[in-house]
Amino acid sequence: MKAIGFYKALPIEDQHSLVEQEVETPIANGYDLLIEVNAVSVNPVDTKQRKANKPNEEAFRILGFDGAGIVKAVGDKCTLFQIGDEVYYAGDVTRNGSNAEYQLVDERLVGKKPKHLSFAEAAAMPLTAITAWESLYDRMKITEKDRGKSILIIGGAGGVGSIAIQLASLQGLTVIATASRQETTEWCQSLGADIVVNHYEDLYTQLQANQLEGVDYILCLADTNQHWDGMAACIKPQGTICAIVENKDSLDMQKIRAKSVTFAWEFMFTRSMFQAEDQIEQHHMLTKMSELFDEGKLRHTMTSVLSPLTAETLKQAHQQLEDGKMIGKLVIEQK
Repeated sequence: MKAIGFYKALPIEDQHSLVEQEVETPIANGYDLLIEVNAVSVNPVDTKQRKANKPNEEAFRILGFDGAGIVKAVGDKCTLFQIGDEVYYAGDVTRNGSNAEYQLVDERLVGKKPKHLSFAEAAAMPLTAITAWESLYDRMKITEKDRGKSILIIGGAGGVGSIAIQLASLQGLTVIATASRQETTEWCQSLGADIVVNHYEDLYTQLQANQLEGVDYILCLADTNQHWDGMAACIKPQGTICAIVENKDSLDMQKIRAKSVTFAWEFMFTRSMFQAEDQIEQHHMLTKMSELFDEGKLRHTMTSVLSPLTAETLKQAHQQLEDGKMIGKLVIEQK
């Protein structure tokens, strides 16, 4: 089968940063599904994984942590899917990814594709949707009783922010999102943000200008170090902060200690990376969100499509992500 990958970390401009290669089609065993990949989307984690790869590795690494396609074979332990099922998934960062014609994915990380979404639209959603879902419900423990509370989403126009705004709005929270350009502000508003503020300006002052003295929850989807002081000022006593971007410098926890603030990390590959007993929760999340998409309560966040899936289109996608101005999600169709 055709696959696109790399051997060592190189700048995306280098002709060898991503290359096409013929590799053996994998065989489904155990809980694995063999999926014929129809579309993939590209996330910041793809570019980070490409840049972080150890120099001069001998193994050909295939990236891609979002996909949608058709089940072509099932392992002997599979019970959730059958051959011919249309599915979407985010996969496992420790295994070969979706930038190929076929991919093996543990069925416990897979959901039935929303019927009302195309393969391209569905491929845009799994990684960001699971990240947003786990952030809100697993890490910050938001429940029905929290309706009417407030959440600040830093980086609202990105992939995770675009679905987090929708989920938080559905949950009945007052949603304050951050954006810095007119087009990203309008995008956040279209998704249900009640208030949009600029993440390059003082966050607490902007909250006060909107008659808010603080927020109950903060979901930080951008530079955690850059926004730490602002988050410490904005979070209410006994509030909760969740971040998805690793910190380069130490975080001064004294700034949130007196408020008894809870701080949590979210990494959507935790369950698969550590073979957690509750891996199947990601199947349940994707199943629930598939229903919400089909009911029209959630909308897909695909904003850009490339085709076909080649080394050149994938390089173009990585470059767009590295430019840091992406709104929503970028998808590449297989053909």
